[in-house]
Amino acid sequence: MNQTHLKSYHGATHPKYDPVYNNIETGVAMTVLANMTLGDLAGKRILITGGSTGIGAAVALGFAAQGARLALHYNASLDEAEALRVQYPDQISLLRGDLSEPGTVARVVNEAARLLGGLDGLINNAGSMLGRVPTTQATDAHFDDVLNLNAKSVWQASSAAHPHLKAAGGGFIINTSSIAGRNGGGNGAVLYAAAKSFVSNLTRGQAKEFVADKIRVNAVAPGLILTPFHMRDTPEHMMAAQSATIPMGRAGLPQECVGAFLFLASETLSGYITGQIIEVNGGQLMP
Repeated sequence: MNQTHLKSYHGATHPKYDPVYNNIETGVAMTVLANMTLGDLAGKRILITGGSTGIGAAVALGFAAQGARLALHYNASLDEAEALRVQYPDQISLLRGDLSEPGTVARVVNEAARLLGGLDGLINNAGSMLGRVPTTQATDAHFDDVLNLNAKSVWQASSAAHPHLKAAGGGFIINTSSIAGRNGGGNGAVLYAAAKSFVSNLTRGQAKEFVADKIRVNAVAPGLILTPFHMRDTPEHMMAAQSATIPMGRAGLPQECVGAFLFLASETLSGYITGQIIEVNGGQLMP
């Protein structure tokens, strides 16, 4: 995978973040990942929410490269979603929906199951800070928007997917949590952090609820990752300050999260793992 491909995952780049794409070690790691084959993921039917940009896009391409069949959910980023679909037209189907709107989550999950002929996996990746707003300045509407998208939609999607996964004889759910769920988040991101803490605990709880149906539930908790999410809502001085706290000396790339998702999806590699949160943060926060 060359440096051009690294940029394509984002759907957009930002000049102030470009130097990280020249990191040789990162490029080598991505090439190894692209050439690795996990045979038990080929043909798996997977819904990825929030799959058009950032980590979701990287994960989508990672699973497609393994031969999985994907229902890729997006909301506003149609061009980015289409750009992913054209790379794997026989494996990726697109579904649009605002997951904060009533009824949308169940519709997206059920439509994904219809398109794919069932579900073997669900990746709950949709989420956003929706702007940096201190808790003392947040309105009830902002609170509802942040929690509905980042917390409620995860519960709804997992609940809606459960019967489909059970009918398939079992499967997996992987939630995207965040380092913010453990450290309380940065300036203006406290509500987002609280929602991600909910996601991590929902992961642990549903792992126990779903285990009898052979459904494993785990999460990936990224740290500071260079995505449109941060390009939009994180000022350059804040990025620099947060990067300085990372032992590996830099923010991560979306592609550097993909291996954790593939690992948790693979029954061969992680069949005895459930209720766990894998931290992908360059050492910024260690359990």
